[in-house]
Parts: sequence; C-alpha cells; structure tokens
Amino acid sequence: MAFPLESPAFKDIVVVLGASGLVIPAFAALRISPVVGFILVGVAVGPFGLGGLSADLPWLAHISISSAESLAAPAEMGVALLLFALGLELSLDRLRAMRKIVFGLGATQMVACSMALSGLLLPFHLGVTATATLAIALALSSTAVGLQMLSSSGRMSSRAGRTAFGVLLFQDIAIAPLLLLLSASAAGAGFGLSLLKSLAAIGVIVIAGRLLLPPLFLQAARTRRPELFLAAALVVLIISAAITASASLSPAVGALVAGIMLAETDWRRQVEAAIAPFQGLLLGVFLIWVGMRLDLGAVMAEPGLVIGGVAAVCGVKALVVMALLRLARNGNGVSAHVAALLAAPSETSLILLGSASAVGVIGGRVADVALLITGLSLAIAPLLGLIGQRLEGAFRPRFHDAQAEASAEPRTIIIGFGRVGRMVAAMLEVHRQPYLAVDSDPDEVARLRRAGHNVVYGDARRAELLDTLQLETARAVVLTIDGTSNLDTLVRLIRQRHPNLCVVARARDADHATRLYRLGVTDAVPETVESSLQLAEALLVDLGVPMGPVIASIHDKRAELRARIQRGAPGKVRMPISRRR
Repeated sequence: MAFPLESPAFKDIVVVLGASGLVIPAFAALRISPVVGFILVGVAVGPFGLGGLSADLPWLAHISISSAESLAAPAEMGVALLLFALGLELSLDRLRAMRKIVFGLGATQMVACSMALSGLLLPFHLGVTATATLAIALALSSTAVGLQMLSSSGRMSSRAGRTAFGVLLFQDIAIAPLLLLLSASAAGAGFGLSLLKSLAAIGVIVIAGRLLLPPLFLQAARTRRPELFLAAALVVLIISAAITASASLSPAVGALVAGIMLAETDWRRQVEAAIAPFQGLLLGVFLIWVGMRLDLGAVMAEPGLVIGGVAAVCGVKALVVMALLRLARNGNGVSAHVAALLAAPSETSLILLGSASAVGVIGGRVADVALLITGLSLAIAPLLGLIGQRLEGAFRPRFHDAQAEASAEPRTIIIGFGRVGRMVAAMLEVHRQPYLAVDSDPDEVARLRRAGHNVVYGDARRAELLDTLQLETARAVVLTIDGTSNLDTLVRLIRQRHPNLCVVARARDADHATRLYRLGVTDAVPETVESSLQLAEALLVDLGVPMGPVIASIHDKRAELRARIQRGAPGKVRMPISRRR
C-alpha cells in the first residue's frame, strides 16, 4: 500500500506551494505583478507543459501536474476569497465619496466597452446570449493587477489612481448581479423563479449578517487571538457561499455579499489583514489553475486568432476608455495611463467565463479561445500598466502630478487610541488635520465611534494590518501603543515598506528613544521626559522666574536632549524630550 504522502494530491500541493514560494519573492524583486508568474507557472507545470511530457519522461511527474481538475476545489476557494476581499472594499462611505467616478464613469465604461466588444464579436455569429456574455466578461479589468501597480508606484492618490480605482470599484459591484443573472438564466423557462430564489438567498445573508456579525466578531476580537478572528471570517464566508449554492447560485456571489456586509462594520481592516496570506496563496492556486488550462499549442496552431484577439480586445478597450476620459476633460497623460491600465481583461473575467461555461452559455472551442485570450491578456496586463505610466509621464508636465497629489488630502494614521492617542487626535482636530485612528480594544473602539471619533478596530501586532491602512497616501504615522517589543517591530515594518514616511513614536525612556531613532523614526518622544520638563517649568514660575526666560530655557533643554538621544550619545540621559517646533 502506498504511503499517504505519496498520493498524487499531496504531490500537487507540494508543486503549488513550491511554485508560490519561488514566484512571489522573485516577481516582487523584479517589481512585476505575481499574477503573471502564477499563470506562467501553471503553463509550465500543467498538462500542456511538463505534465504532458511526463508519460515519456517519468521523472517530470514529480514537478508537474497532469490534470487541472486536481486544483479545481482550491481554485474555487481562491475565487471565493478574492470576491470576499473585493466585497470588503465596497463600503458605503467609499462609494459615497467616489460616486461620480464609480457610478458615472465606471458604468459608462462598462456599457461602452461591452457594446464595442459585442460589435467585434458579431462576425463570429455566436448568438446573442454568448456574444453579450463574452463582451461583458472581456470588458472587465484586473483589480488585482491595477491596484498592485498603482500602490507600488505610489500613484493611488493621483488623479489617474483615483479614476482607475473608481472604475474598478464599479466593476467589482457589477460582478454580483452578473453572476446572479448568469446562474438564473441557466434555468431557462424557470428564470423568474430561479431569480427569486437567488434574491431570497442574498436576503437571508443580509438579514443574518445584520443580526449575527457584530456579536460574532466582537467576541472574536475580545479574545485577542488572531486565529479565532480568521476562523470567524472563514465561517461567515463558507456559510454565505453555502446559502447561495443551495439556491443554485454561484458560491462566489455569497462570498462577495458577505464581504460587503463586513465592509460596513468596525472589523473590516482586521478581517482584511487576517485573510491576506490565505487570499494571496489561494488566488495563486486559482491563477496556476488558469495557466494549466492555457494550451499554448493551440495558440501556435492559430496564432492569428488568439494573438489577434488579444490585440483587438486590449486595443478596443484602451481606445474606448481613452475617448471617455478625454470627453470627461481629463488630460492626455491621465487618459493614456488609465486606458492602458484597464485595457486587459481580468481574473474576474475568468470567473465569469467559467460560470458561463458551467451553465452552458458558452462552450467547446469558443470557451477555450476566450480563456486563451483572457489568460494571455492578463499576463501582459502589468506590461500595459508600465506603458501607461510612461505615457502619463511623457504627456503631462510634472507640476500636474504635485497638484493631483495635493488634492488627495492624505491623513495622519494614529496607531493606539488610548489617552495619548486621543490627545494627539484632539490637537489634529483643532488644526483641522484629517486622521484615522486604530485601536485593538473592540469595546473601546465601539464606544469612541459612537462618540464621533474616526477610529477603527485593528491589532497592530499583525503586520498585515499595515497593508490595509493605505500608508502610501498617509502624511504621517503616530505610534502610541504600549510595549517596547511590539513598537520596535512595528517601526521596523513601517520603515521597510515606507522609507520616506514621517513616523512619530511614543518611547518609554531615553534609551528606548535612541533605539527607535536607530530603527528609523522621524521623532521619538520619551513618555517620562515631558513630565519632568513641565515640572521644572512649573517650579521655576512658582519661584518667581519670569515666564519668557523659563520657556526659552525649557526649549533649549529639550533641543539639547533630543540631539543627544538622536546621536545615541554615551551616558544615561535622564530626561525625555519632545520635538522642538
């Protein structure tokens, strides 16, 4: 009897995990989206790559996967997590703030690109339903690639970044009704009944979410155990997907609705941080699965059809988006950048095509060619994004970039919202400076939110939390949390990701402040020093020394101590400091 670890399923998992361990750091070092790497890995190890050669060369079986079906279940879970994460981005506040771009330009782009692509498909006589489905699927653009490229280049808050994000946000919203209509259309004559069942399933998720999600996540947060928080998120996702599946609706719709429900709670950012590692891994499995289904032999057999299809789809979408943005009076640089970034179809296009194939709307050779065109387009999406960046730089003067950045009104992030954090926030409010506070006490967060403070729940011990706070657009970060080891780790992580960001930290004493300066903080304020300086100031005034000379001497002493701590001078500094303004 074979040892269990020698099973084909275990071997496939090892291949996928090994590929993920190589792809993610390699493509991150090259500053290329790992989406491309995962698809290429799937092509290489799949049945049309090394897997197809394993019959003649048996040793290749150890580093290849012979059947794409072996990854179907984890790939479907990756799709569910992707849509769950997309749902978390669809908060009402975000939609309200960007409503003109999202529901104006986003809807117009979707309709215009779908109509243009339908015209492109008409000569193939595929039928109305198949043509419309393919056109809508190909009109979608990659959120994963687009946001990753905007974030890595620091352009999220630019005009091009906000415009692209708004369009992608509308497409994410459109996924649920599209999948709903697609699933219901499979019922044929029972379309109306199937649609009602689907809407009823979504209604059950919404009502149950309103009643059960707040107490569930409050209890998980009170435990301060990240694994329980993750477990709660996965339970919500799985139950929601099961409810929609029971109504003959795609489980992905349930995952998206669950994410939208959580987007309106205090737990959104912590949920994002909890699922981030699993989302990346399972999305990688999905993309590898997509790559395994790409038959490059078919591309070589019909290069004109496939490569021409890629060029036609990307070209038509780019021209339509460019024209819409120019009509909206955007500059040539912004229009070219956004058009190139949105030109390629997306991972959600593959989800829609898979659902259409499953219900029989498309099939056979049409589905295979559509999958090839979408997969190859997605593979070149990062290249198109880079071209868009270069075009924006070539078309637009540099001072326009500064204006766009200034209009974004970035805010200060306060991590730790105890007495010190609340005092910092109060002074920011006095001077009308926007901020977002993060605290790990769920009950305190709920109380402060009711009092009108802009604070969300989040555990600063989780490095993934930083990725949800959009620090690339922040003006500064203020760290007021207790615990020197947690604070040191957080400073190190922030400085690694954002070397130019202003970081102000609360230190325990002068020695800790010196260590924080070595880690790269902009300012460190030892908590015991200002009380000493204030005590000395009060004493001198009570002794009759005039206020002016007292304040001047206190400022001089503060500056002296700060300079000594920054230099890491030998000898124990007995008084903490505050930055001189």
